[in-house]
Amino acid sequence: MSNTKRTGRKRATRRMGPPRESSELTAKPKTKKARKKSSRKKYVEPSYSGVQTMQGMDLSELLPAPKPLASGAMRLVALGGVSEIGRNMMTYEYDGHILICDCGVLFPSASEPGIDLILPDFSYLEDRLDSIDALVLTHGHEDHIGAIPFLLKLRPDIPIVGSKFTNALVKAKCEEHRLHPQCIDVTRESVYKTGPFAVEFFHVNHSIPGALGIVVKSPAGVVVQTGDIKVDQTPKDNIPTDLPALSRFGDDGIDLMLVDSTNATHKGLAPSEAEIEPTLRRLIRDAEQLVVVACFASNVTRVQMVADAAVSAHRKLALTGRSMVRNMEIAREMGLFTIAEENLIDAQDIDKYRRDEVVVMTTGTQGEAMAGLSRMARSDHRQVSLQEGDTVIMSSSVVPGNEESVYGMLNTHVLCVD
Repeated sequence: MSNTKRTGRKRATRRMGPPRESSELTAKPKTKKARKKSSRKKYVEPSYSGVQTMQGMDLSELLPAPKPLASGAMRLVALGGVSEIGRNMMTYEYDGHILICDCGVLFPSASEPGIDLILPDFSYLEDRLDSIDALVLTHGHEDHIGAIPFLLKLRPDIPIVGSKFTNALVKAKCEEHRLHPQCIDVTRESVYKTGPFAVEFFHVNHSIPGALGIVVKSPAGVVVQTGDIKVDQTPKDNIPTDLPALSRFGDDGIDLMLVDSTNATHKGLAPSEAEIEPTLRRLIRDAEQLVVVACFASNVTRVQMVADAAVSAHRKLALTGRSMVRNMEIAREMGLFTIAEENLIDAQDIDKYRRDEVVVMTTGTQGEAMAGLSRMARSDHRQVSLQEGDTVIMSSSVVPGNEESVYGMLNTHVLCVD
């Protein structure tokens, strides 16, 4: 299989966000004639096998370039992340200056063999790279930082602004590409100023440490972009989303608010992280043989829960997978993940213990072919082989669009899923 990488401009053969969606804070209202014409548009049934998106937009042709920016206006252009879960990237433009928020990748579906990563549409910026003032990051998930090395190959000196943990993940990723990013650490109390933009931050609860929402202020207006957000009032780290800060920003005046929360359209409340730990402890305590727990490699809180449950059940914890090991090393250095040395073993030493004495922490909850859990399912993992009586815990929800790969993996070999 080739190592092909593509942007949204190369082809449009599946459901994906439009290469460019823009809005201007000073946009003029539609005329009566235009409103009447738009009301007669026929609804297009969404398709997931062709070139349409969840909103029914036809992507068989690229969108036209936006008109010249009006004086005193700020334009927002999404280069990815619209109607899709991945490759999040938003640009803010004002008076010849560009501020970017996030730069992530989208992982290909099972119908796209030979493609490793799907990138945002960088072509919109290629002739204006010198106008980029900074790249501001909301958090360190791959769909928000994974494309940074490819952007830096176009211009290596773009300042990258994010929390300490987020920037640590960016540096580790860029090392693989022999890049040395210029990272600036910020906190929820910080104010970062560049060009005509002033960026303020607020804490956001998410499945990764260091998640921040941003408030972009310019002479044209104020925009709040939450990044991925969860309103959990009892999170494991006891730091819920800072709703009072949002309220204060609202009192000062907000012209546009961009909110991103998976499954937000579902009715009801998402379960709190506090409700998960007792179940993990029970499953690990009652397991009779080897326990394998899979979650996102960046979900430090969930890994901490598993580590605590393993120690409570008198088991050793083994971390497998390059990203899992790397992220937990970073988290331990920052005091975000704690476990005694005698309770953490190398994956190479699993066979030195009885199967009922070990908990294996791995990745692959989304059916990624090269992730640890998929390799175990295919009996292709170097350190771990699943046997009858073992317990496999999928400790994350299935991201919409990954159902086929996830259930295909489970049907391959997994014998027991709790």
